Amino acid sequence: MGQVRKKAVITGASGGVGRATAVAFARSGFDVALLARGDAGLSAAREEVEALGGAALAVEVDVADAGAVARAAQRVEDDLGEVDVWVNNAMTTVFAPSWELVPADFQRAVEVTFLGQVWGTMAALRHMRPRDRGSIVNVGSALAFVGIPLQSAYCSAKFACRGFFESTRAELLHEQSGVHLSMVHLPAVNTPQFGWCQTTFDRHPQPVPPIYQPETAARAILQVALDGRREKVLGSWNKVLVACDSLFRGVGDHYAAMAAWDSQFTDQPIDPDRPANLRHPVDRVADRGSHGIFDKWAGGFWDPSFLHGLPRTARLFAAAVAGNASERARALRARAARPAG
Repeated sequence: MGQVRKKAVITGASGGVGRATAVAFARSGFDVALLARGDAGLSAAREEVEALGGAALAVEVDVADAGAVARAAQRVEDDLGEVDVWVNNAMTTVFAPSWELVPADFQRAVEVTFLGQVWGTMAALRHMRPRDRGSIVNVGSALAFVGIPLQSAYCSAKFACRGFFESTRAELLHEQSGVHLSMVHLPAVNTPQFGWCQTTFDRHPQPVPPIYQPETAARAILQVALDGRREKVLGSWNKVLVACDSLFRGVGDHYAAMAAWDSQFTDQPIDPDRPANLRHPVDRVADRGSHGIFDKWAGGFWDPSFLHGLPRTARLFAAAVAGNASERARALRARAARPAG
C-alpha cells in the first residue's frame, strides 16, 4: 500500500497567498481542504490541487462565522480525513484614514482578519488536542509590529492576532500539548487583494515595496508547518523594521507617517464602482488566481528597487529618529512645566 497522504486546511484558499499555499502543500504531498467564499476561485484552486495528485475538498465558508468554521472543520474530518495542518490565512481590509472609516466596515475587516484566525484555531484545536498532534499556522504580517497609515483596521487585526497566538501557545505549552502553534509574518505580497479591497481613494492601492510573490510566502508557511518553529518574519527589510521598532519605540510611527502614505498607491485611477470583497466575494464568477497586477515589481527575496531606494530610506529613517526625539523632548518639557503636587 502507498503512503497515506497528510491533510491540510487552508483558509482564504481561493486567491492570493492562500491559493499559493494550497498549491505548495499539494506539491509537498498533502491532500488539501480549501476554505473560502468565492465559487470560481475555489473551483480553480481545487483543480490545481488535483492536478498535482492530491485530493481536494472545496468548502464555501465565511471565516467570520464561528459556527460555519466549526461545521467546515467537521466536514473536512468526515470527508477528507484527520487534519494534520491548519493554516489560518483569510483576510480583508479597508484602505482609508481612520476618521473616514465606517464603523461597520472596520468591524467586518477585524472579524474576518482577526476573529477568522480565532475561530479557525479553535476549530482545529477541537480536533487536534484529543489526538495530541497537529500543526496550526496563523498568517501574520510585519504590520502586526508596526502600524502604517490608511490600514488601521488591518493593522489592528494583525496586532490582535499576535496577542491571541501568544496566549493560546502558552496554554498549549502549559498542558504539554503535542499540537504546535506557529505564526508567519509576511511582507508586502503581490496578491489580488489590492484589486478588490475596499478603499475611499480614487487611486489603485499597492503593496509597500519591496514586494514579494505569493509563492515565496507559501514556501515559508509550508516550511514552518513542517518544522514546527514558533515564528518566522519573512523578508530582510521586515526583520529590520521589527527590530528597530522594538529597540526604538516610536521611530516606526514617524517613519510610517513619512514613507507609507503615497507608497501605498499607484498613479492608476480606479473605478469608484468597482466591486470590493469586504462583504461579498469578488471571485464568485471569475477566478483571480494567486497574483495581483504587480508581477513586474515583485522580486521575491531579491528586489533591485530596494537598493535604488536605500538613500531615500536612509534619509527618511534619519528624519524619523529626529522626529521621535523631538516628540520625546516636547513631552519632557511639558512634564517639567507642570506644577508640582
